[in-house]
Amino acid sequence: MKTSKEAQVYQPNPAPGQTEMDALLEDFAPMIRMIAQRLVFRLPSSLDIDDLIHSGVIGLMNALDRYDPKINTRFKTYAEFRIRGAMLDEIRTQDWVPRSVHDKSKKLRKASDDFIKKAGRPPTEEELVAALEMDQETFDEFLYQARGVTLLSLDDLGVKEGVEWRLIEAMADPNGEDPLLSVLSLDEKNHLIQAIEALSKKEQIVVSLYYHEELTLKEIGAVLSVSESRICQLHSKAIMKLKGILSQ
Repeated sequence: MKTSKEAQVYQPNPAPGQTEMDALLEDFAPMIRMIAQRLVFRLPSSLDIDDLIHSGVIGLMNALDRYDPKINTRFKTYAEFRIRGAMLDEIRTQDWVPRSVHDKSKKLRKASDDFIKKAGRPPTEEELVAALEMDQETFDEFLYQARGVTLLSLDDLGVKEGVEWRLIEAMADPNGEDPLLSVLSLDEKNHLIQAIEALSKKEQIVVSLYYHEELTLKEIGAVLSVSESRICQLHSKAIMKLKGILSQ
């Protein structure tokens, strides 16, 4: 994500004064607003962008407080994770997803988890349809309605307590800087990589375009020449698979 030159190279003072704090907020303000706008664009209009921006500022302050140069990651990169994470936490606290959607998501998750326990791998779409005893049309609608419960953090997925990075950042450019992998143990890295590799190629593309490239579902549909509802289904299935595998 592009931001000011100062924000890209900033390395925080362990005990910043008010002047430095004001300069930090000024440098990172464009990044905070851009992240908030991209999240709000994907979610219901009831979400207030100002609330997200406020949460982003708190995330930036937390990054300043917790940043450790020993992790060999630029502060700008670390701060971006903390800002986005704080905004996602704010979205969760508002719990804008209806109970009926939560129920659908739980039913899908249970069917997927049960299959993984028995077969040792994620179910195909056909196998999940059979497990739920639905026809394809009913399943497609069911999956579309459950799409709202897919803003996840690593603690939702059974990853070791204390690791606060977001699952979505695992989809970053493999040739780029990846602070998520730098803070995970070797076993956790392998588990996460295996989970992503267990997705179908199309699911991997959808998740990468949505979370890393930050395209909308409609834009991804145009790229892949399929409908937006089909992209919603692929996205929901991918997240469900990741949750099932990482919680084992």
